[in-house]
Amino acid sequence: MKPVRLPAAATLALPRWALFALGLLYILPGLIGRDPWKDDAGSFGIMWTMAHGSLNDWLVPNIAGLPYPEDGPLAFWLGAICIKLFGWLLGDVNAARVSTIAIFVTGTVSVWYTAFHLGRRPEAQPLRLAFGGQPEPNDYGRTLADTAALIYLGCLGLLLFSHETLAVTLQGALVAYFLYRAVRYVEAPSLRNAALIGLSLGALILTRGWLTPAALILTLFLGTRFLSVPPGRTLRDLTVACVAAVAIALVWIAPVAALQPYGEAPVTAWFTWNASQFGIPGWTSIKSFFRIGIWFFWPALPFAGWAIYAWRRQNHLLHIVLPLSFVGALTALVLCDPHPENGDLLKLLPPLAIMAAFGLPTMKRSAINAIDWFSVMVLTMIASIFWLFWVAKLTGWPAQFAKNLLKLLPGYEPQFEVIPVIVAACATIGWFFLVYWRVSRRPSVLWRAVVLSSGGLILLWVLVMTLFLPDLNYSKSYAAVARQIADKLPAGSNCIDSNVGQPQRASFAYFGKLPFAGVTQNRAECDLLLLQDRVKIKDEREALRPPKGREWKLLWEGRRASDRDERFRLYQRAD
Repeated sequence: MKPVRLPAAATLALPRWALFALGLLYILPGLIGRDPWKDDAGSFGIMWTMAHGSLNDWLVPNIAGLPYPEDGPLAFWLGAICIKLFGWLLGDVNAARVSTIAIFVTGTVSVWYTAFHLGRRPEAQPLRLAFGGQPEPNDYGRTLADTAALIYLGCLGLLLFSHETLAVTLQGALVAYFLYRAVRYVEAPSLRNAALIGLSLGALILTRGWLTPAALILTLFLGTRFLSVPPGRTLRDLTVACVAAVAIALVWIAPVAALQPYGEAPVTAWFTWNASQFGIPGWTSIKSFFRIGIWFFWPALPFAGWAIYAWRRQNHLLHIVLPLSFVGALTALVLCDPHPENGDLLKLLPPLAIMAAFGLPTMKRSAINAIDWFSVMVLTMIASIFWLFWVAKLTGWPAQFAKNLLKLLPGYEPQFEVIPVIVAACATIGWFFLVYWRVSRRPSVLWRAVVLSSGGLILLWVLVMTLFLPDLNYSKSYAAVARQIADKLPAGSNCIDSNVGQPQRASFAYFGKLPFAGVTQNRAECDLLLLQDRVKIKDEREALRPPKGREWKLLWEGRRASDRDERFRLYQRAD
């Protein structure tokens, strides 16, 4: 027997304007007024280099002359195109983030439509009531789609990475689009749907390599064997998808192989990096997955686990078999990565959120009410603490709050800004209206269990990105250090050789316009040297020094005021 029994009143769709408003509140804070931080400055540096460089820079991703053999070029192409189109109007940083908004919309819309098509299938429908009144298939599908989108937006992992110009963010959105195309293919196998699957696979190859697309297409082929899809036709159609994916990948690989820009072999380095992402599962990968996944997949993971349990007695359910198969394959891929990255977990969020939406209708009303009240109490308390810290940093009261906050930002002078405070206040008032609606009306709609948790999480993000954005920029941006170095550059300097990391190089090149050595430039001929090492070195003799054989003069030494570890030193050749 199906585990779902719902009246039609429980499947009222979330108003489109409400879902649209939540999406705007989710994605815009954190994109506007924020400098490139350490986490995403390197990716922005590649986009900025492409947009202001030559064709070679588009074919060989690099950060101001430093080759970047990891990932693929697609995410950087999108950002660079947006800089070309909108940089004159929005500035290069905000223009690059237009692509971030498009990526977010692609992922969220794909999750919505995937859940909608799965939710209106006959095997997913709730039990028919004795006297009628059960929901129509399309109404039930729309409700499940709204629920899946809210769960997706409520995941902590998506919140942290969806506002950054990273290749892993695009990979997560493309996995969501692949899921949608896979569902459409199972519903109606055709060459058109197979070609569109190939489009998503090819885009994934150009984003983060061939491992994830290979796992997805293999899982889709094996999954269709349990869903009564003819294996012969599936093999033919998925072969077409693979050919289309390879053709799309050749859009980058073929010109690079023919032109060999900068005399480099980025495709070879790219294949080497892909191979390094796969190995025997080790304790490091397993420990990292479970330690990070506990909060990264919240709240989708517990709902998805409940969905598997609730539907365990049913056979050949597309809305369980397909997402679960992809979750299993992608989890195995993450565990086989010897050097796991937190952002790589984003590709697991779409199938988890979709599967979680089908677990929610099977939960008891008491459990849903408990989730609601937990969300109200915890999120309201955290929002109150944020406001208290904001008051403390401006007024000095409570004293301990102000001390704890400002000691992390030495030299920082907080200032009152009207517009961010108004936005934060409006978001807080909207939260209380949302809580009042839930408490006073006690709606029976299915998505009521996640609208509070998602809305509260968005409130916290808005508060952080308005009340504390200047503090975070002061702490995480390299803009001030870049300008200090630029002020110390001697006139007539030809180029700078450096060992600084990718985020630092990108920030110094963008904010300070530092002339780093190019891809083909002989770095030994540069008359300036910028070194990065650590402040906390037990023995100063272990500190990095300029190469011997030449005389070097120290021009500048400094670091970010909030960073107690990194140190930068600028040298000039004295000979």
